[in-house]
Amino acid sequence: MPDNNLFNEKPALTLAAVKRIIAAAEAEALKQGWPVVIAVVDDGGHLICLHRLDNAQFASVEIAIQKAKAAMAFKRPTKEWEKMLADGQQRVLNLPGVLASEGGVPLVWKGQIVGAIGVSGVKSSEDGQVARAGAGILG
Repeated sequence: MPDNNLFNEKPALTLAAVKRIIAAAEAEALKQGWPVVIAVVDDGGHLICLHRLDNAQFASVEIAIQKAKAAMAFKRPTKEWEKMLADGQQRVLNLPGVLASEGGVPLVWKGQIVGAIGVSGVKSSEDGQVARAGAGILG
């Protein structure tokens, strides 16, 4: 019989939770009239769901996915890399997986990062606003 003290209970994203996250992000994008792509990845950086609003540019599909992956990989919003680059810290560009553009936000549930959301299609600050709206439903 396995020793239960050897295992942690780890929260994980469900598809139902991801649908609510995307719905909140979509509502913000539609309210603002922004045609964006919304991507949600799990805690391993694997795509769970991709949502492309009408008239969103197709280039934003891969960008949204990469923003979500970068936020998950580094466990921080991609806005932080954008700030560092704006402050002249160009060395961040040498780090694998960094995407120095706002719009990637970790998803936190019960104090643990369970995934990330990435948004692309408008100005990076607007992408960030939509991503935070989605992430915000987790508390």
